Amino acid sequence: MDPSSYRPRNAGHDYYGRGTYLITLVVSGREHLLSHFVADLGHEQHPTTLALTPLGETVQETWQSTPAHQSAHGNNVIVHACICMPDHFHGVIEVLEPMQWSLGDIIQAFKSVCTSRWQHGLGLPSSTNRPISADCTSPSAPAWLQEKAAIHSSEGALIRAMSKKQRQEYYTFVGRQQRPLFDENYDDTVCLDQRHRQAMIAYVHDNPRRAILRRLLPDYMQRCLHVQIGNRSYAAFGNLFLLRWPRKVQVMCHRRHPVTRQPYEDTDDYARDCGQWEAAIMEGATVIVTPGISRGEQLMKNRCLDNGYPLIHLQKEPIGQYWKPEKRRFEACANGSLLILAPWDLDTMGDVANVPADSDYSRFHNLNTLAATICAFNGEAKIIRKQ
Repeated sequence: MDPSSYRPRNAGHDYYGRGTYLITLVVSGREHLLSHFVADLGHEQHPTTLALTPLGETVQETWQSTPAHQSAHGNNVIVHACICMPDHFHGVIEVLEPMQWSLGDIIQAFKSVCTSRWQHGLGLPSSTNRPISADCTSPSAPAWLQEKAAIHSSEGALIRAMSKKQRQEYYTFVGRQQRPLFDENYDDTVCLDQRHRQAMIAYVHDNPRRAILRRLLPDYMQRCLHVQIGNRSYAAFGNLFLLRWPRKVQVMCHRRHPVTRQPYEDTDDYARDCGQWEAAIMEGATVIVTPGISRGEQLMKNRCLDNGYPLIHLQKEPIGQYWKPEKRRFEACANGSLLILAPWDLDTMGDVANVPADSDYSRFHNLNTLAATICAFNGEAKIIRKQ
């Protein structure tokens, strides 16, 4: 296999050795080819279900046959779970023994087989090893493609031997049906331990329900890539209406008590603070605002998540086009009790106490500065870009 076809997602990780991975593949162009949601009027708890298309069934079958296919090449792997969402695929794969192939080689082989079977179902020749001369000898082809096809006409220049940029131009010329089923890149999450593996598998199985909730509760599951609050922009996920609540209370705790130097969460002062915060929540129309970084902040954040208290959680990690929170915060969003905010350009806010802005120390203080700003904000957030 060509090692250049794989770009490791975790620098320094041995992708030839043992390990378990959550794999995510996206259908080219985000086309809804693998499944679709259908109404199930006879099911009160789950009125909408996910139904695989024939192509989705083929992709699922191909994934399940991966261990047998790889065994023929001397690679010992097993698959634990998979789900074909309308426009993307999730699967968990485990490498049992060190291999001559990398994980990227295995995923590339899986993608190639899926593409070939998809094109075969359309009555088209497979593009996996298709010579470009089959498509690019006409006068309307880009000049570089005509030249490449002419030079290599005898041995056949293959699509997989092109650069990424060349392939994109080629696919633009020949059309969607010669394009691979999945995007070139993919995402992998490396399993940390047995508990993490079970969480990966549960995430795969839970994906349809999460997607259905996002459809049923659009106001609680909004993803906005640019929301302007005051003079700063954030990415957001969750219930934006929480920004309009009349009272917002910041939870900020230092790691140590300023006098006794005890862990702040172990002090009477922290217990008194928690009592005041919960009393404000119970009075109504109060939302807690915190980045949840110090131990005391984390405990209060978790109390909000566990009890369904209204919470605006600031995080330093960016929120992208396809980002989703982990299960605990996802459920809180589904209940309408959570808004997650990720400030753009956090590391440009400036140093704190001469500590670089991109350090955890400065981020901690800057996020709490933003939390204070949000608590004082009584205007209307401006949604610049909604995803």
